[in-house]
Amino acid sequence: MMNNFKFQNKTSIRFGKDRLEAELHDAIAQFGNNVLLVFGSGSIKKSGLYDRVMSLLSDMNVVELSEVSPNPKISSVRKGQTLVKNNDIDVILAVGGGSVIDAAKVIASSKFYDADPWELVVDSAKRQTIEQLPLVDILTLSATGTEMNTGSVISNPDTHQKLGTYGPKTPAVSFLDPQLTYSVSKWQTAAGSIDIFSHLTEQYFDNGANDVTSGIMEGLYRAVIKNAPIALAEPDNYDARATLMWAATMSLNGLTSVGNQNGWTVHPIEHELSAYYDITHGVGLGIMTPRWMKHALSDETLPRFAQFGRQVWGLTGTDKEVAQLAIQETFNWIKSLEVPTTLPEVGIIDDTYFQNMAESAVMVGYLNHEAYVTLQAADVVHLFEEAMTDHDFSK
Repeated sequence: MMNNFKFQNKTSIRFGKDRLEAELHDAIAQFGNNVLLVFGSGSIKKSGLYDRVMSLLSDMNVVELSEVSPNPKISSVRKGQTLVKNNDIDVILAVGGGSVIDAAKVIASSKFYDADPWELVVDSAKRQTIEQLPLVDILTLSATGTEMNTGSVISNPDTHQKLGTYGPKTPAVSFLDPQLTYSVSKWQTAAGSIDIFSHLTEQYFDNGANDVTSGIMEGLYRAVIKNAPIALAEPDNYDARATLMWAATMSLNGLTSVGNQNGWTVHPIEHELSAYYDITHGVGLGIMTPRWMKHALSDETLPRFAQFGRQVWGLTGTDKEVAQLAIQETFNWIKSLEVPTTLPEVGIIDDTYFQNMAESAVMVGYLNHEAYVTLQAADVVHLFEEAMTDHDFSK
């Protein structure tokens, strides 16, 4: 069914090789001279990207916020809020992957908010009523699609919460140079590819899906499935890296979700795992996605899973055979990327927090009434239990 929708995205994408020298300065200068540079653990210094950026911005006032961690913490946003206020920042430049850009977006809102920015995460409606600094980013990891959407996910270790928040603006300018992902580790390349796959899955299995968006997503699925193993085997393969980078952006810039009507399921569940155990997001998604698929397969959902099997995995047979094999193929592909496929492999060895995590996932994700297949807390606990061991998903 083609539902009503509104679609608009104003991000200027600068995709391809070696564009920073010619374009970065002016992309930032159009917004002002006071810049907050946000980055992570320092890998951009080792790669030389930091020096390139600082040279290009040598005539600007640049203030730095470093050490933004994976699963970005509210502590980084709080530090950023202090910096943007005290230094009258005009524009933020985020250099890194999804975590860095996610944090930068909330910092961009926090300049115009005088209380704790965690309130902007808990209730992102507050962000729609205030200004947001312009954001320019240089992407160094293909995964989240944050470079062309309004979303961020921020963690608060003190409250065991990992929540999504949405601002009024997408990034103003995003530089996507696949060469900058050559140095990304196998682990992060695999996790990022699974994240892309999961973003597609959350939108593909939806009662509002239509032939146009389904066809786009099926093509993106095939591109990720094909190119992730190539990027792992040949880290400097430009075409594979470029395909993953653009697939990540296209999978979550709003284009594939127009007309959708159901909320996401596996992401809210995985966010609980990361909130409690600080595991790698994409790896957690890879563990939970096949379990969710197995649970979600029913007579009612069978046609969609069969289409997934035929159009994404190229399978043949009866609907039931194709649907079941598609889930197994999904698991096999994730496992082939050499990442953990069970919870004990990421250090989760008992069920201590299963009930708490399940109840929170259902509440935060509205899983009991807005999901493609509704889940109660007991269902989510069952998924966690299923993820403690490997399974044959073809039955």
